[in-house]
Amino acid sequence: MRSGLIAQKLGMSRVFTAEGTHVPVTVLKVDNCQVVAVKTTEKDGYTAVQLGVGKAKVKNVPKPMRGHYAKAKVEPKRKLVEFRVADDAVLEVGAELSVEHFIVGQFVDVVGTSIGKGFAGGMKRWNFGGLRATHGVSISHRSLGSTGNRQDPGRTFKNKKMAGHLGTDRVTTLNLKVVATDVARGLLMIHGAVPGAEGGFVLVRDAVKRARPKDVPYPAALKGAPTSDAPAGA
Repeated sequence: MRSGLIAQKLGMSRVFTAEGTHVPVTVLKVDNCQVVAVKTTEKDGYTAVQLGVGKAKVKNVPKPMRGHYAKAKVEPKRKLVEFRVADDAVLEVGAELSVEHFIVGQFVDVVGTSIGKGFAGGMKRWNFGGLRATHGVSISHRSLGSTGNRQDPGRTFKNKKMAGHLGTDRVTTLNLKVVATDVARGLLMIHGAVPGAEGGFVLVRDAVKRARPKDVPYPAALKGAPTSDAPAGA
């Protein structure tokens, strides 16, 4: 199990294939993605790498986190995320990952935070059909309708689908294909849409329901390191 990447969603675009058909893609930018800390089974009870991405102003970083970054000898990051990895996939602190970590044609899973919609009604939030447009319905066409029961049990059950807050949830989209990569600009182009708003951070990892290609860099593709002859096995 390899580490993933933290990327920033720039928006959607399209690329053309050799046959002339266009493919809708989401453009993700990987900016200065470095290993900030390493968790080991002996010390922490599990094996993982902590990645940081982007740059944060020092004045906006709490003092404990300043010491955390100083210990790793890396600049303060905007986003910190841990990825569980295998024992032979642990990376060195300070190593910077490249978009070559994923290859064209590979399937990945993308995790993001969905766009917040605020307070929404039942039709928008749960796709309810609403009430009739006429025949006795007055000024309540988009209402939920009945939410309770008869005399027994005579109450509304918990977790009933009703109006409420919509969005701002953790969403994982599975089996998205990597269409293209731009190493010079640090861009990763994923087929289709990914969860989250433009400018938000998403997590990209190897697809859990697909076999990992044999020619992917293992344990990772690092900047300044050759990846063509890197072993792909565990």
